[in-house]
Amino acid sequence: MRYVVTVAGREMEVVIDETGMTVDGVRVAAHLEGDHQTAAGTGVGAILTIDGRQHRLVARPGEGRGSYDLQLDGRRLAVEALDERTRAIRAHAKAAAPTGAAAVVAPMPGLIVRVGVAVGDQVGAGQAVLVMEAMKMENELRAPGAGTVKAILVQPGVAVERGAVLVTFEAGG
Repeated sequence: MRYVVTVAGREMEVVIDETGMTVDGVRVAAHLEGDHQTAAGTGVGAILTIDGRQHRLVARPGEGRGSYDLQLDGRRLAVEALDERTRAIRAHAKAAAPTGAAAVVAPMPGLIVRVGVAVGDQVGAGQAVLVMEAMKMENELRAPGAGTVKAILVQPGVAVERGAVLVTFEAGG
């Protein structure tokens, strides 16, 4: 599984497979032992061994999906670990940030399942406009900002490529 991990503002690619892990292209010997609740029940404690050196680790869920508050040997770290799918969806959301007229763009290849708006409909920021199936999961794609639906460029049953414009909007609403 491939992740993009951000620690203290530094982004790195981490690939975990059945034999270990690779960090930014460098193979790392890593092993996690423990995985037990802390005494206060506020996190999960473990021993993390990296290249033969042991470290005490306590992990707690952070504010959002993929966010964690870690204590590594007593040092507190805010960490974000996103898989490829979540990262693509977040990148799509940032790219489609409302700045006047906007569009909903396919974050990955997929199949349009449902369209929940019509041309001329008023939509609010974050309102679901269509459902796309990708990687055997249904993903609800949302309006990047308030506006009026200007054009719907797809219909249910249509396969789309990553980056395809699906719905466009006019600013306002």
